[in-house]
Amino acid sequence: MRFPVPLVRGTLLRRYKRFLADVELPSGDVVVAHVANPGSMLGLAIPGSPAWLALATDPARKLQYSLELIEVNDGRGPTLVGINTSRPNAIVAEALATGLVPELAGYAEVRREVPYGKNSRIDFLLTAPQRQNVYLEVKNAHLVRESGRAEFPDAVTARGTKHLHELAEVVAAGHRAVMLYFVHRGDCDVFDLARDIDPDYAAAFAAAREGGVEMLAYAAAVTTTGVAISHRIMIAA
Repeated sequence: MRFPVPLVRGTLLRRYKRFLADVELPSGDVVVAHVANPGSMLGLAIPGSPAWLALATDPARKLQYSLELIEVNDGRGPTLVGINTSRPNAIVAEALATGLVPELAGYAEVRREVPYGKNSRIDFLLTAPQRQNVYLEVKNAHLVRESGRAEFPDAVTARGTKHLHELAEVVAAGHRAVMLYFVHRGDCDVFDLARDIDPDYAAAFAAAREGGVEMLAYAAAVTTTGVAISHRIMIAA
């Protein structure tokens, strides 16, 4: 997925009120950017970090800038991390269309945002004649507290726990269910659960996997021009 506009480099000054960030541009001007990320961004929202912004194409939009990338160094050199949690589904859609996720290849139809469970919508429903339907949920992961090890979640997520329970119910009904953790950075080779942050989610993960939900983790290739799925990484959980 290529960014729709060239990104503007700046310096992160602070993130606040969850969805706002102050970023200083090379000109010295400070702009308020929208942060499309409901999580804590633990270890990422560090003042002084290089940041990249997308400028809105709609002049009527209240906040003209959106935060897309932050540069960090967690022991493996400078790394770009995708911050915008609305991007992974589009990236995964491209990967499914081009066969970059072999575990999910060969399905005739891929539908998005299909109602299922209890007032939920599955990110992707994959169907093909003579094959089980696949219910695919995608989660964005970018927390790193140990070099090379991505974790999820970075904040308590009751919604995420609900999704795991619903995927387990899908398997019980005779379908395939897959949870794909999209590691929105390229410096990790292991995925794990942040059990101390959300023990309920960790317990739901274990129960869902025991019930037949398939767990996948894929790292990303992140540049200032775009983001794509790179390769599958090991799940330590």
